[in-house]
Amino acid sequence: MDLLRDTQFDFLKYRRIWITISFVTMAIGLFGYFFHGKVNIGVDFAGGTQLTLKFRERPDIEALRGLVADAGFKESQIQRFGGEADNEVMIRTPIVEGTEEGSAPQVMAALSSRYNSSLAGRPDLNQIGAMAVAQLLAGADPDGVGGVEGAARYEAVADSILALRRDLGMFTSWDQVAGAGALSPASLAALRERAELGSFAVLAIENVGPQVGAELRKRGILAVVGAMLGMLLYIWIRFELRFAIGATMAVLHDVIVTLGFFYWAGHEFNLTTIAAFLTLIGYSVNDTVVTFDRVRENLRRHRTADMLALMNKSINQTLSRTLITAGTTLLASLTLYLFGGDVIRGFAFVMSIGVVVGTYSSIYIAGPFALAWESWFGPQGRFRKGAEGGARPAVAAKGR
Repeated sequence: MDLLRDTQFDFLKYRRIWITISFVTMAIGLFGYFFHGKVNIGVDFAGGTQLTLKFRERPDIEALRGLVADAGFKESQIQRFGGEADNEVMIRTPIVEGTEEGSAPQVMAALSSRYNSSLAGRPDLNQIGAMAVAQLLAGADPDGVGGVEGAARYEAVADSILALRRDLGMFTSWDQVAGAGALSPASLAALRERAELGSFAVLAIENVGPQVGAELRKRGILAVVGAMLGMLLYIWIRFELRFAIGATMAVLHDVIVTLGFFYWAGHEFNLTTIAAFLTLIGYSVNDTVVTFDRVRENLRRHRTADMLALMNKSINQTLSRTLITAGTTLLASLTLYLFGGDVIRGFAFVMSIGVVVGTYSSIYIAGPFALAWESWFGPQGRFRKGAEGGARPAVAAKGR
């Protein structure tokens, strides 16, 4: 990193332009989130039922949408989940009042009538649980064990079958079922006689009531706001108020800009997203504090120096550390985004955008706002001089 040693970049020369660009970006993000269209809020906050399904063949989304609408859920959201070859679909339906199961039974019935009509009432090995599998085997007793010992044996066999199904997502052939370690050829034959392999399987079902969703949404927002206020208080006590103002404005900028990118990208807003924003707040403050700590050190060494020059010098001195930290964090978050799967993709997106935005704000937002606070409310600030009835002699910026 020799190129980043002893740099003399004048980062704050065009600070007003960069702040203007930042405010415009924040305004676009807030407009999109509050006024442009419906936010993609997950079941965690909105309430309702979310089913994740895997199909044997590539499903027709429009056909699925029609089936779910005919079942009484016209306002449902249906989208592909995972990779193209996974044949997975996520179905999200509104809240069903007066039921703990939500819309899952109605949706499952509609899908079964369309995709599993050939089963003729026989159990579907892609949907029944371990107890039902064990009962099927115990009733046939293909291994001739019988009694309590037989029941225990078939429960172990059923557990091994369900464990394999979880790994595969669903069984598409009986050859896959034969891969269950505890399954004997006789038991496999018994299952083939008494059960079928349906055309789809349920990977996950989530059901959240309206009150729980509203409470989670409220607490999530309070957690983010509380984290920012806590950071403001900590930096005020640990450093100075002007630095606390700069760091808080940087964090606020990072959250709003990242939220705007998150909205326009169409990712789902859920509890994982809240965790991502809390992580982003911590990262952003840490990055800013490193720069401000160097500013404080330089203030002690050069008490008569100009605050703007000291801020520029401190940013240059910490530039190497800032870029190395941001680069390695960005590499990790991008890897999660590209290869971590859909469950963690929203978290990785927030961190990937947040690292870039946080690095930018540590340079172009935190420092300029600390300078602006000093200019307006510091010892020589406009409000301070106005309150004291005139200008005071020049006093050097002081650090603790």
